[in-house]
Amino acid sequence: MARRFLILLLALLPAPALAKGGIVSAADPRAAAAGAEILRAGGSAADAAIATMLALNVVEPQSAGIGGGAFIVFHEAKTKRIVTIDGREAAPAAADMRWFFGPDGQPLPKGQAIPGGRSVGVPGTLRAMAMAHRRFGKLPWARLFQPAIRLAQGFDVSPRLNRSLTQQANLLRDNAWVHGVFYQPDGTPKPVGTRIVNADFAATLRRVAAQGADSFYVGPQAQRIAATVNGATRNPSKMTPGDLASYDAKERTPVCQTYRAYRVCGIAPPSSGVVAVLLILKQLERFDLKALGKDSPTAWHLIAESERLAYADRDMFVGDPDFVSVPVAGLLDPAYLARRSALIAPDRTMAEVRAGEPAGAPPRVRAEPQEVHGTTSLAAADRQGNVATVTTTIESPFGSGLTVDGFFLNNELTDFDLAPVKDGYLVANRVEGGKRPRSSMAPLIAYGPDGQVRVAIGAAGGSTIIAQVAKALIGTLDWGLSVQDAIALPLIYAPGKTAVLEAGTPLEAMAPALKALGETVQVAPLGLKMNGIERVNGTWAGGADPRSEGVVLGEDGKPLGAFSRVRLNPKGPQE
Repeated sequence: MARRFLILLLALLPAPALAKGGIVSAADPRAAAAGAEILRAGGSAADAAIATMLALNVVEPQSAGIGGGAFIVFHEAKTKRIVTIDGREAAPAAADMRWFFGPDGQPLPKGQAIPGGRSVGVPGTLRAMAMAHRRFGKLPWARLFQPAIRLAQGFDVSPRLNRSLTQQANLLRDNAWVHGVFYQPDGTPKPVGTRIVNADFAATLRRVAAQGADSFYVGPQAQRIAATVNGATRNPSKMTPGDLASYDAKERTPVCQTYRAYRVCGIAPPSSGVVAVLLILKQLERFDLKALGKDSPTAWHLIAESERLAYADRDMFVGDPDFVSVPVAGLLDPAYLARRSALIAPDRTMAEVRAGEPAGAPPRVRAEPQEVHGTTSLAAADRQGNVATVTTTIESPFGSGLTVDGFFLNNELTDFDLAPVKDGYLVANRVEGGKRPRSSMAPLIAYGPDGQVRVAIGAAGGSTIIAQVAKALIGTLDWGLSVQDAIALPLIYAPGKTAVLEAGTPLEAMAPALKALGETVQVAPLGLKMNGIERVNGTWAGGADPRSEGVVLGEDGKPLGAFSRVRLNPKGPQE
């Protein structure tokens, strides 16, 4: 009987979905399908990532788009080089330290600073896309826009989009275009499943597809963006068309560090994400996390303690390296990391957490994290083994609430510390003209001992991104989990004294044990979203956060579950 039951159970399980070629993991199935379509057409991982980003702009407009910014990390299989592209938004030239001060001469509360024009940074996404395409693209630029153009001509409202429209009704209250497209006449969001047509954005996409990224930054498009933010009812800006014309994406030297037998590389400042992830990992390296396992309260306590130290350092020292001295080498120095790690104990919690004193660090003060939960991430690999991982954002849900030609404009400048001085010191992440605000986004690639890509991953969710990515890497590299199961792990988020345990997960049940170790804990829901891919024994597998609407698709467009694999073709596509 037991044997017959086992046979029946195995028969009911879904068969592994196998396909030759590449893979895409994204936060929406329609966006993942866009990337898979480009891979089938012979596109590179960079091409697929660009098509996926454009499609996400259509179906997930609350999270990302061409009105925002992006960080792109690309592994080139032929040369084994890793290239990182900074498409972070920049402050207008007119911005100064008092950019977010109110009439009373005091910094605005963040909630008041977000709506309207003053929070909008010069968008960087299209410039980053164009740089990635020039370097690593195979298909024509215009071909990458076709899936998104089709979607803009008609797509259905998802549950996540409906929730965001409900939650952000106040931000969007003055935007007549948004209400005409996304809301019903009675002022409620269009229900899940309602067909949306964004004809304005379809026209924008056609124009940029035909004329290139320059058409966004120079000419009528740039003039409309400047006019929109400067004429905003709330918090008008002082952006000029020249601010857009002078914007460039930047190739940054990747930040790399070893973790056990692996080498982890990703985007450098102005993102603090990868630096902070590396701090967390390296401070934990002396502990046997594998032996402790994922069900150990001690393991999660150690992770929380390491997070506290890493967040303290990133808040104190990281900003735009073109404006402030960021001591990356000092932070990642083995001797410094050993001193920080020595503060962590498995049987007690630190009484106080302060930033350290890495070599090369000027005197500064810690500022409070400013980010909120928005953003989206994706990962793609092509037949040749090239890999792209991208995190892209407009910051808060629907950004500033302003729109131009069918897309939302970011509120990224509220990622700056709104108060430029604390305890008599200028903070590293203060507002300055042309400066890029600090980010927590952490797209990265971990390489195995054989030098091959092991994991490519990224996350969304404001400053929780750092904790999410570190947790997922520990899950795959220490606990031997699939990337899918590592993404699905619960989160402990400890940017300060209180450790937030993700509600409704096994961590909630560990609260008494963590309190016994001295932890101050809070149980709460966390807005989390991750996407990643992994290479195991010559195959690609993917993971998409079960908390999100994300999926993993093979190049053939078929879904790939946690136990599915996409067989690599080392020879690549036929010419």
